[in-house]
Amino acid sequence: MMYKVVEHFISINGEGKRAGELALFIRFKGCNLTCSYCDTMWANREHTKFTFMNKEEIHNLIKESKVKNVTLTGGEPLLQDNMYELLEFISQDKSVNIEIETNGSVDIGTFSKLDNPPSFTLDYKLPSSNMEDLMYTNNYNYLKNSDVVKFVAGTKSDLDRAKEIIKKYDLTNKCHVYLSPSFEEITPAQIVEYMKENRLNDVKLQLQMHKFIWDPEERGV
Repeated sequence: MMYKVVEHFISINGEGKRAGELALFIRFKGCNLTCSYCDTMWANREHTKFTFMNKEEIHNLIKESKVKNVTLTGGEPLLQDNMYELLEFISQDKSVNIEIETNGSVDIGTFSKLDNPPSFTLDYKLPSSNMEDLMYTNNYNYLKNSDVVKFVAGTKSDLDRAKEIIKKYDLTNKCHVYLSPSFEEITPAQIVEYMKENRLNDVKLQLQMHKFIWDPEERGV
């Protein structure tokens, strides 16, 4: 069982419930979506170079990093063949926290059956992403308190839709919920005003921290 890894690096978590903490990022090749604001499109192209790694090599990479937060990202990591087997293997190591960044279109139900399931940061792609029709909302049946649903908004209409989805699926009572601005499309202040006007209790504004620390186009950060 081999996995297509395009890069791995240590940085801080730029978003999610462990934002600001050190993490080892392992980025896998390929995605089934083409979001309008995608900042990792380079990892999804057919010609993108990658390294084949097996589950033992990935676990060794984790151990050698000496970093306890591990983020599997992409692309869409859950599209990798045999991802269940990889998660089953590395989740036996109780010294690490495994988080999966997933785009919201892939069924997470199978992975929730693991003895030590990872935490999920699950996107809901709002209308300005052009990918909303591919959202798999049955995933909300599997959410747990350690998971996150994240909405990246670029317009007022996006915020209206996020509010609707949060209420419809009672997300704030199931998991952590974040609103994040599409970089340079809508301001954080506009989102805060919307949260105030609509009394969005238990919803958090989150900025992509790494894009303020480093150049937004820089890789491996």
